[in-house]
Amino acid sequence: MFRNTLLLAALLAVSAGPALADPIEGRWKTRSGNTAEIAACGQAFCITLRSGPHAGKAVGRFEAQADGSYSGTVTDPKNGKTYKGKGSLEGDVFTMGGCVLGGLICRNERWSRL
Repeated sequence: MFRNTLLLAALLAVSAGPALADPIEGRWKTRSGNTAEIAACGQAFCITLRSGPHAGKAVGRFEAQADGSYSGTVTDPKNGKTYKGKGSLEGDVFTMGGCVLGGLICRNERWSRL
């Protein structure tokens, strides 16, 4: 009896794993055509470039918001400067951006899921 209960618990844990993943997790094609990966890191989601001249660099950290959007920081891989950022997901398109001067100057990018 104990063995069957343990086996059932293990099967439920394995089958529930993918269902718990956040929709932004995965591999993405960036505006420049390179690839990036969004993965859980603690209570947030870390964004790391996987190809191109800045491969391996972390370029963002977002937390999910109650309304389905994301907020956090975005880092420019060219100069290492970090900005306040936000993101949203519509289907297989993730839009994220960063702003300076209290939101007066912003730059956004749209990435597509691979």
